[in-house]
Amino acid sequence: MKEITLACEAFQKLLEEQLERIRNMNGEKTDFSTKKQVTIGVIDGDGIGPVITAQATRVLEKLLAEEIAAGSIVIRQIEGLTIENRMACGKAIPDDVLAEIKTCDVLLKGPTTTPMGGKMESANVAMRRELDLYANCRPVCIPEKNIDWMFFRENTEGEYVLGSRGVELPGMAVDFKVTTDLGTRRIARAAFDYAKNNGKTHVAVVTKANIMKKTDGKFTAICHEVAADYPGITVDDYYIDIMTANLLKEPLREQFQVVLLPNLYGDIITDEAAQIQGGVGTAGSANVGDRYAMFEAIHGSAPRMIERGMGDYANPASIIKAAAMLLRHICRADAATRLEKAMAECKVEVKSDGTAATAAQYADAVMALL
Repeated sequence: MKEITLACEAFQKLLEEQLERIRNMNGEKTDFSTKKQVTIGVIDGDGIGPVITAQATRVLEKLLAEEIAAGSIVIRQIEGLTIENRMACGKAIPDDVLAEIKTCDVLLKGPTTTPMGGKMESANVAMRRELDLYANCRPVCIPEKNIDWMFFRENTEGEYVLGSRGVELPGMAVDFKVTTDLGTRRIARAAFDYAKNNGKTHVAVVTKANIMKKTDGKFTAICHEVAADYPGITVDDYYIDIMTANLLKEPLREQFQVVLLPNLYGDIITDEAAQIQGGVGTAGSANVGDRYAMFEAIHGSAPRMIERGMGDYANPASIIKAAAMLLRHICRADAATRLEKAMAECKVEVKSDGTAATAAQYADAVMALL
């Protein structure tokens, strides 16, 4: 069949691209402790993105005011990563926008909308690939419930890396999943380094290796190889289905510290964990590579809030928490701690139905506590 020949040709091209990606993986790490000038790019995104990102930017500007005045910190607004512009250009990230992004060191990004169906790739997936942001790090901390979790999700492989590159035959569609030795090894090392540097003694590796024997099997095996370099840290394997239940099971869930997962499973389970914490609007997210890093809210763009005229009541807590993670990443730990403490003390509530504070009022309350 002609369709099978075309599908095989498409698959061969994908394999060649992935092999080339592997060859380009190793990069130099940015040392923010010695960098004389750090450029923070701010991307508003879609829907409620401009509302909440504006508030996080205000907070950063207050915390970093002296360094901004001295020129050691530059905050740069990046335009053009809107759904309208992306659709008009036919690209997840238009070329001129990507070029400007690459002039920055770190990014604070609002949520972006991904159209359902079609061939338009997610802007987030494209960003992770283009900047090689291989580690998605999401903390969930609920002291009163003895919960202190850090999730390390592989960010550039799995089902997502080729999610818009599948093939269709008459009556059938096929997507692909990718797991590489280097890709797995570097996310595993990031997770175990975090555990070692933060006094953690347990890493849970979460896959579906009993079913996905090649890809998840490779991921599990390599994680155990890396674990051998970290004596004193125990590692246990869990299947993704039972792990979603374990996070709800008391007191079992209290034993988890660092959780290491492939891309798709990490995307799903971190939303569950955020809901346990109080909702996806309460958690920030870091996407980290060797050269670049991107920090964002984990929720979506909520276009219905904009349609209802309730955009001003979008909760900025998630992206302000992401801003705290950004500060820590660029070696401004004191500023990060001040922000985290202010958010913990802040009693102002934001409700999407408009019955409480606005996003700006919440940011005002946080800044008053800095």
